[in-house]
Amino acid sequence: MPELVEDVRLDRERAIARRLGREPTSVELHAFDAQWSEHCSYKSSRVHLARLPTQGPDVILGPGEDAGAVRLGAWEGETYAIVVAHESHNHPSQVVPFEGAATGIGGIVRDVLCMGARLIALADPLRFGPLGDPHSRYVAQGVVDGVAAYGNAIGVPTIAGDVFFHEGFADNCLVNVVALGIVKESEIIHSSAPAGSEGWDIVLVGKATDRSGFGGAAFSSLVLDEKDAEANKGAVQVPDPFLKNVIMRASYRAFEIVRELGLTVGFKDLGAGGIMGCTAELAASGGFGACIDLDLCPTSQPNVPPEVIAVGETQERLAWVVPPSFTPRLLQIYNEEFSLPQIARHAQAAVIGRITGETDYVMTHEGEEVMHVPIDFLTGGIAADRAYETLERRPPDETTRRRQAEALAALRVDEELGFRIVGHHDVASRRAIYERFDSVVRGATSIPSGYADAGVIVPIPGSALAVALGLGGNPRYSGLDPHYAAEHAVCEAVRNVVAVGARPIALTDCLNFGNPEDARQMGEFVAAVEGLRVAATELGVPFVSGNVSFYNQTAVGRAIPGSAIVACVGAIDDVANTVTPAFRGPENALYYACASRGPGALGGSVLADLIGLERPPLGPIDYACARSACDFVRAGIAAGAILSAHDVSDGGVFAAVAEMAFATRRGPRLGAALNLHGGGLERDEELGLAFFNEGGGFVFEAGPGFAEFHRIWGSAAVRELGTTTRQFDLRIERGSRPPLRWSVDELYDAWAAPLRSFYESAAG
Repeated sequence: MPELVEDVRLDRERAIARRLGREPTSVELHAFDAQWSEHCSYKSSRVHLARLPTQGPDVILGPGEDAGAVRLGAWEGETYAIVVAHESHNHPSQVVPFEGAATGIGGIVRDVLCMGARLIALADPLRFGPLGDPHSRYVAQGVVDGVAAYGNAIGVPTIAGDVFFHEGFADNCLVNVVALGIVKESEIIHSSAPAGSEGWDIVLVGKATDRSGFGGAAFSSLVLDEKDAEANKGAVQVPDPFLKNVIMRASYRAFEIVRELGLTVGFKDLGAGGIMGCTAELAASGGFGACIDLDLCPTSQPNVPPEVIAVGETQERLAWVVPPSFTPRLLQIYNEEFSLPQIARHAQAAVIGRITGETDYVMTHEGEEVMHVPIDFLTGGIAADRAYETLERRPPDETTRRRQAEALAALRVDEELGFRIVGHHDVASRRAIYERFDSVVRGATSIPSGYADAGVIVPIPGSALAVALGLGGNPRYSGLDPHYAAEHAVCEAVRNVVAVGARPIALTDCLNFGNPEDARQMGEFVAAVEGLRVAATELGVPFVSGNVSFYNQTAVGRAIPGSAIVACVGAIDDVANTVTPAFRGPENALYYACASRGPGALGGSVLADLIGLERPPLGPIDYACARSACDFVRAGIAAGAILSAHDVSDGGVFAAVAEMAFATRRGPRLGAALNLHGGGLERDEELGLAFFNEGGGFVFEAGPGFAEFHRIWGSAAVRELGTTTRQFDLRIERGSRPPLRWSVDELYDAWAAPLRSFYESAAG
């Protein structure tokens, strides 16, 4: 394998030399190494991602810039947009968990900020190895603390997230991050040099360049093993959230002045590829060239090599393209009004170059050219024609079907099974994690993290407009069928925002997979993209932003479960018309809005995991049913006919109802009596299929006006489930057999126990 890597590198160097007509310089080699990496160029994934739907009535800006933008609504004569970005920081977080996760938050914040938006919310879907493994626990604890430390310090609430523990992530954790911002539609700033900007200044803002993060893009495009992990710790950036807080506030002030003056400017995040990557893309996307003087770039110490200044990924930096007449005012904002040099040593805003009318990208150092290349050659990327296997769906063979039938026949649905379901590591309470995050800072959060299927925030002071953010993605499903797993990720993310009363308006994705040079791994990726396409098209919700993370694999070929993680943004016209899963009153009817898979769908379920059901298929999604259920629940919430609602996912209907009761534990302490199919389910196999399948849908509590609402709307997808009760217990009728009964307090203890000791040692 090392020889193959060396051959690829030599081929690339020969291609560069042929185009330049000379041997490339050291700076040029490092620049192409970064810019042509998977992380920057999307060379293996671009052709497949182009199939995703990206247009819709609310889309303002789809994929292509640092973040997407989608229309929220109008308030006081202005139309507002939600800016959304979704990224990963997987390799750095596995190697240096705290710093890797913190800088992941720092990077996603910059992606939204540079669009001219004010940051309003964060989310963090996370995947770790088993908590019983000491190193996996160490990684998980460090990542959670890193996310919390950075988000809390910059004062942006974390309103959503999810966490899975799975043996497939023991060697490669996943740290995905989502950020939302708010901006008037007319005031969006683009990540490109504006038309007519030849001769304009390029202004670098933020932390002085240092040696941290050098080679970060290339590091993220490598298979990770212990040797590489140790050697590449220096490629992990160093976070400074307190400096970022000041940069954010200074940038907000700069936005105000830019708008007062009526200027059109460019603004972009410095991420992968550092100064080179950012400034080259700024210039090229506007059809220009650029000239950068590395001697003008602030550094934290003397004698920093030019290649480090050029492509090092030091955190907390952004770059502006502005007319020279505005440059002094911009420098004054950052350096004097907000005193960056006093906040952090050597931090400042500085002019480092200019936009040119030529088609070349030039860098100088100590008066000498160290880089001079055609800018389209540098930024155009390269396409990798990766072979991939078409993954076939084979029905279970006779032996597997027999074992499945035997496992279901042996199923015993009793009180003990209920405790095992809610105590499963994928169902159990995540409170020990989400309570580390400040989800109400700034006082605009309506539904904080952990209180509902989606977080909700009111981004415009005094307005009734609100935004919901939900997530989807399940590694148990991924191991069975990456195509259907991706479809379910979209469906779950959409259901999560619908469950609070929001209208789904946009999706983002982060596609985390193994080595794209492996045909099997690439086949999983292609299948997942197709799954995303199908679900987004069927549900009518477009993708506006996303990210691909490859090489989540060890050197011995052990890859993560391919993980398509999806976020959904929902719009709410009136924040008063939102609900949570908490039961609202006794003797209210409970309903189940139908599953998007058949009632027998146990593929990938918690129950299947507990009873050892051997690879049951996920099966297709009934999109007519899924759309009907979403429309019905959202309309019912808006009409006040639905008082509480909860998405059915991990643990099935049973876990959903239990969690709705848990939410009333501190008052009014309401339970539920369930009699699905009129209590006619007597066989344990029937009960298991009905209450523990994870086909989707919603459990909801009906209000006084529900009967009339249901009569007008009608829906074959809705069936009676039971009622809420004053008794703080959960009861399932079983026909002629005595009902199953659980104390909600005891169920809650089983639900809360697995992660209660999250910050204790694995042995504890």
